[in-house]
Amino acid sequence: MIGTRDLLTIAVLAAGAISTWFLTRSDQVDESDTVSFDSTQRGYYLKSARILGTGPDGKLLYELRAREAEQLGEDRVSFTDVQINYSPQSDVPWSIDADTAMIHADEKRVLLEGNVRAISSEGFSGNDTEIRTQYLEIYPEEFLAETDERVQIRIGPRSLTATGMLASLKDNQLKLKSNVRGKFAP
Repeated sequence: MIGTRDLLTIAVLAAGAISTWFLTRSDQVDESDTVSFDSTQRGYYLKSARILGTGPDGKLLYELRAREAEQLGEDRVSFTDVQINYSPQSDVPWSIDADTAMIHADEKRVLLEGNVRAISSEGFSGNDTEIRTQYLEIYPEEFLAETDERVQIRIGPRSLTATGMLASLKDNQLKLKSNVRGKFAP
């Protein structure tokens, strides 16, 4: 016959066994309970993004507006439906738009791709000017725009095409690199 003392010992041992089983089970993590975390998932995603770029003096230099902005990795931000305007204080009358843009954290340039268009009502030779290309690198603090791709340039009634270009947007100077062809109306 089991006595009270034996029954109490069995109950304590059973409680200890159940407790041990429960504790070891809760320490084991089921793979289905964990969420995999990839570093590409970190970052942000914005709609109607507005980025303000400042010059070395801390004053507003330009504004970049985009329909969407997404951080890619730790050092890049991608933008869609982009428009860049210099501030009135910079005295650079150019606006630039493109399908996409990319900014790298360690670089001072904006990479524009897809239907890139730079427009100024006070452009080269003081005429309405439009530059079109599929790829353009903008150095906002230096007021430079550069590409090695094909460009189409309209300056008033004149039009030019070339392969490659370097433009100083502040000084309204343009250097075409190669394959220059033009049409000049009187």
